[in-house]
Amino acid sequence: VLAPVKKEPIGDAWLQFRIRFYMFALVFVVFFYVETIFLYPWAMSFDVLGIPVFIKVFIFMLILIVGSVYAWGKGALKLS
Repeated sequence: VLAPVKKEPIGDAWLQFRIRFYMFALVFVVFFYVETIFLYPWAMSFDVLGIPVFIKVFIFMLILIVGSVYAWGKGALKLS
């Protein structure tokens, strides 16, 4: 018969992480995954969509760049 093994935890079982790690992960997700999801279809059909969609994608990229510069300036991207 198998019985459960009762062991005491070694050290603290609760670890606290700084919010900066989560912020860095969110920035990574936004910049690389979401940007790829939006830009890949646009790049594949650029010749069909034309200039109005190019302007919208340019505004989208501008918002991402301004957001990254703001986060960098506030120090949210520093891991130390």
